[in-house]
Amino acid sequence: MKVAALQMVTSTRWEHNRAQAWQLLQQAAAAGAELAVLPEYFCLMGQRDTDKLALAEAFGEGPMQQFLADSARSLGLWIVGGTLPLQGPDADHVYNSSCVYNPQGDCVLRYDKMHLFCYANERESYDEHRVIAPGSTPVQFDLPSRDGHRWRIGLSICYDLRFPELYRLHAQAGAQLMLVPSAFTYTTGQAHWELLLRARAVENLAYVLAAAQGGQHENGRRTWGHSMAINPWGEVMALQASEPGVVLAELDWAQLQRWRQQLPALQHRVC
Repeated sequence: MKVAALQMVTSTRWEHNRAQAWQLLQQAAAAGAELAVLPEYFCLMGQRDTDKLALAEAFGEGPMQQFLADSARSLGLWIVGGTLPLQGPDADHVYNSSCVYNPQGDCVLRYDKMHLFCYANERESYDEHRVIAPGSTPVQFDLPSRDGHRWRIGLSICYDLRFPELYRLHAQAGAQLMLVPSAFTYTTGQAHWELLLRARAVENLAYVLAAAQGGQHENGRRTWGHSMAINPWGEVMALQASEPGVVLAELDWAQLQRWRQQLPALQHRVC
């Protein structure tokens, strides 16, 4: 199955971001991808954290969700919509949500980011708890591929990557592919991004596909990029360091089964 991680440099303007996302989705579909994953915050990187509140949509309606549904239907593509702000439990918080659309344009699944990023040094400070409410439920979905196999796919978002227990839950639920739409900062990405992605692939003997923000944003934030696909042996199959682009990879079902048979670590878990 061919998959695509879409790397963006999201701006403060939804119209600009929509055009950038549409262009990348078209490229992915033209290259034969069955699944395309947009990055976290594909719709907006605001000047302030609270800009998310004004953009928030009710689940199942609104222009951002309509764009994703229309794009999936038009391109005949499975789309994981990075993340977008959905209405939260109160007026001061949204959910940072990843919505999955099938090629008919139906939203088949929603995942609300569970682990909220918090980091501060002498130059930068982030705390997603200020305007984001955490989700509570890990989710997976099944994608019947043109290769004749039904791939089970586990969802995660950015900071979730630091919590291996989430990915082990996906593996226990049968996932063969883990998705990681992200907006890692340049600082933390340079230090840990590839290391963590490869670890999640190796310890769960699963493919990992990570779609990232990658560049200098209008709001002054700098993201690490390095969108990539990683195989269950921990090898980087494809990568784009910075700037918008499409990272393509072919997932091999038979090779996945061989790796899991040769090294049955998932069966040896004792705790």
